[in-house]
Amino acid sequence: MTAELTTLTLAGLLQGLQYLAFALPANAELGTGYTASPRDRAPSRSLSVKTARLQRALSNHFEALILFTLAVTVVSLGGQNTPFTAACAWVYLGARLLYVPAYYFGWRPGRSLIWAFGFLATMAMLIAALI
Repeated sequence: MTAELTTLTLAGLLQGLQYLAFALPANAELGTGYTASPRDRAPSRSLSVKTARLQRALSNHFEALILFTLAVTVVSLGGQNTPFTAACAWVYLGARLLYVPAYYFGWRPGRSLIWAFGFLATMAMLIAALI
């Protein structure tokens, strides 16, 4: 498996771990009466600050993962795998690994800088696929 596909697989596993890291405290805080419901109304309780941050980090990774998946697909199907695209893929994954604690602990401006590294690595992969 290429480095790009390996990092995509690991990013998918990270997404699963992020989901669990959010879902477990969210279920405890909101109660299973709400979380198992069709959620036709807003919850009667709010999430704690840290759990809400985990939710936002999870949503952000879903958004980032779409672009990263696109980049890996284009690089892989186009036969454009290079040491540069592999390095970019690893930078993306590293940034996403750091992003979760950065968001959870409210690191400023660190969280935004970490996000930018992952985003720029993804954009660099797409540009490299065109060259």
